[in-house]
Amino acid sequence: MDIIELKATDLAAMLCSRVCHDLINPIGAIGNGLEVLADPNQGEMAEGARDLIASAAKQSRAKLEFARLAYGASSTAGTDIDTRECERVARIQFDIEKAELDWQVPLILLPKHKAKLFMNMLLIAAGSVPRGGLVTAKITGAAGEEKFEFTSTSDPEKRQKTLVPVGTAGLLSGMPEEGSVDARGIQPFYTGLLARMTDMELDIGIENDAFFFTAVPKAQDEAPAVEAPAEAAATPSE
Repeated sequence: MDIIELKATDLAAMLCSRVCHDLINPIGAIGNGLEVLADPNQGEMAEGARDLIASAAKQSRAKLEFARLAYGASSTAGTDIDTRECERVARIQFDIEKAELDWQVPLILLPKHKAKLFMNMLLIAAGSVPRGGLVTAKITGAAGEEKFEFTSTSDPEKRQKTLVPVGTAGLLSGMPEEGSVDARGIQPFYTGLLARMTDMELDIGIENDAFFFTAVPKAQDEAPAVEAPAEAAATPSE
């Protein structure tokens, strides 16, 4: 099976659909809360409506902040992104996730596409513990040779399952099991696309009941030096 190649317009449309899907519920909840507050006959529900609006606004902000950095051009100047900005957005996102975040990332500048890859990998790692747990995000290695490592485990006391989100491995490889990609699977597909763009090799799975997800630089094959033939190197005599 060949890697699926999407037109730029199709990729943009699917990512837009993904953002809309993420936002439709919290935005709808804000609208519902405002309707309750505007109805004089539902005064007893006003407090609950305000709580609903506050919660939905928090979710909307987190999803928009994340989408701006992970999918969009972002407002960050230049071609590099400071990992402090990644951490800020990650912590806002994990305020609405059930899992806790263990951030083990040094203060460095990452090329923009690598930063996007890291953030998209983080979202997939959060999905591996949908009912709560601990997600560890780590970057090691020298500049230009960074290694991204994510691990996650569920709360052992609650006996919740740690998993690889369904279909993710195929989407990351660009060869989904269904043979096509839609808006539902565009986020992991886009993650795989970013990995290929940045020459990073992905590995994902479960080992000893723990989820792991890594990205490492692809090995560069060293081509043997080609020497010029002696005849070509020699200067012809007059």
